[in-house]
Amino acid sequence: MTTSFRSPAGVATVFSTDQKIRVGNIHSLRSSRTVFLGRNVFGGVHSLPPSSSSSSSIKAISTPEAAKPTKRSKVEIIKENSNFIRYPLNEELLTESPNVNESAVQLIKFHGSYQQYNREERGGRSYSFMLRTKNPSGKVPNQLYLTMDDLADEFGIGTLRLTTRQTFQLHGVLKQNLKTVMSSIIKNMGSTLGACGDLNRNVLAPAAPYAKRDYLFAQETADNIAALLSPQSGFYYDMWVDGEQFMTAEAPEVVEARNDNSHGTNFVDSPEPIYGTQFLPRKFKIAVTVPTDNSVDLLTNDIGVVVVSDENGEPQGFNIYVGGGMGRTHRMESTFARIAEPLGYVPKEDILYAVKAIVVTQREHGRRDDRKYSRMKYLLSSWGIEKFRDVVEQYYGKKFEPPRDLPEWEFKSYLGWHEQGDGAWFCGLHVDSGRVGGNMKKTLREVIEKYRLDVRITPNQNIVLCDIKSEWKRSITTVLAQAGLLQPEFVDPLNQTAMACPAFPLCPLAITEAERGIPSILKRVRAMFEKVGLEYDESVVVRVTGCPNGCARPYMAEVGLVGDGPNSYQVWLGGTPNQTQIARAFMDKVKIQDLEKVFEPLFYNWKLGRQAKESFGEFTTRMGFEKLKELISAYEGSPQ
Repeated sequence: MTTSFRSPAGVATVFSTDQKIRVGNIHSLRSSRTVFLGRNVFGGVHSLPPSSSSSSSIKAISTPEAAKPTKRSKVEIIKENSNFIRYPLNEELLTESPNVNESAVQLIKFHGSYQQYNREERGGRSYSFMLRTKNPSGKVPNQLYLTMDDLADEFGIGTLRLTTRQTFQLHGVLKQNLKTVMSSIIKNMGSTLGACGDLNRNVLAPAAPYAKRDYLFAQETADNIAALLSPQSGFYYDMWVDGEQFMTAEAPEVVEARNDNSHGTNFVDSPEPIYGTQFLPRKFKIAVTVPTDNSVDLLTNDIGVVVVSDENGEPQGFNIYVGGGMGRTHRMESTFARIAEPLGYVPKEDILYAVKAIVVTQREHGRRDDRKYSRMKYLLSSWGIEKFRDVVEQYYGKKFEPPRDLPEWEFKSYLGWHEQGDGAWFCGLHVDSGRVGGNMKKTLREVIEKYRLDVRITPNQNIVLCDIKSEWKRSITTVLAQAGLLQPEFVDPLNQTAMACPAFPLCPLAITEAERGIPSILKRVRAMFEKVGLEYDESVVVRVTGCPNGCARPYMAEVGLVGDGPNSYQVWLGGTPNQTQIARAFMDKVKIQDLEKVFEPLFYNWKLGRQAKESFGEFTTRMGFEKLKELISAYEGSPQ
């Protein structure tokens, strides 16, 4: 005798009633319409690992502790009822209204867009949409760059923004133009799929186009991870290009890793074999890099992957780090920024399986009741690394090896001219807060179009022009300089490492200024440096965000300014120039006009009392916050 169940997705699964069914507590995907049988979740069905006893029992994969049924957030219900991220967005896009409803606002994030309005306008809301592209390793083909440049002028606000995750943001797109803009991006070698939403976001890797084995392998790995974790159910192409597929060929190892279900990771016969109907509890971020190169802010990611090579420079495997994340909420100490910690080492042929196992662990056990605590860092904090590793290893099917020793990390900006190693050159250009507009935008367009250059976006909001012939260097340097795109020796060191999020006027979460405020903040920091006698080539890492969500990663800065009120910032101190140490909250509610009262005494005492080669962040950590506050109180001005 058999019993048949049909999932909400219409997938029928048959069990013999002679089998002994052991019920598992898989709370993360619980639904009022979902039946739980061991590892099988109807509405996206797990098949059994081959090692399970097929005739006697269905065994749930053991977990560190029994999970308790829990409520679900509103977004979880929206996802479940969306027919894989389609409804009601598909209907909302057809209405005459300039905006979409609450459910569609959540769903359009998965398509790479946020609904916004200008918060400085009075007498009504002028809605528009921000689009974010997805560019693994920051790679932007020539054709796509020119398309984005055109779209910014025709449908946006005339500027492009380079993000801290190596993507473009295009602001100001009206609802009636969304399909035109989206389809143009898709048809010109681009995508916005998964640039936002509860799934894997853009995968970072060093932007430098070096023809070196480790760099090439890191970028190839980033591409493969991005492909592995890309949604498969077709909702994106259904919505924007009427179901037409614009897909590049996937590496065979990606297809094999995605389809592998030997350890109960997949939803069988589901359009989304890794994500199911519910996708992940929250956003998920991954970075890949090579030893010493921390241009990607490795430890701020959910997963950090580092290429490990042998003495001949041949990649052999990867160190894996887990549990980083920046977002937090003011006055809620239960929310926090966290840096990733070592999980272990895997051989190179296993990296996709290991990443998949980590993602599935978060999918199954990350919190879905309260989105403030849904990032994987909270799962790591709750379980500890040992429990987390134990569960991941069951989905991976192997034990992690101890991580390999690595040299010290460095922040690498890749500004200026560098040889690629293949006879060509690349040129890294500093762009303040990643905002490309005006004459700079016009000149970049001319150079990229004339020389048919591909470009790369860096995690520090800068741009790299690739594959430049030696004979082009002088003319390109001259043209760029005339537009304010200077070589690094002519850019203030403070600006070279600074970052800011967009904040006002379009970000709905902003509490105060960031991008528009950071130019004057940096000038004031430079003036303080001069006043206390610090040299021009000395610098500190300054990052500014308009709210505590941490898009510009302020919690890794030596000086982090996090908006906590109108014209007011929470001050964070203690990060390091190589982004390996997390900062701590030093002062709350520091008004923008009072920055000198806080920082001039600190810069003066850093100059006076620092140890050899001690950075400002290291100095503040060594001194301790109590002592720093004493120094501020006792400060009477620096001697002339």
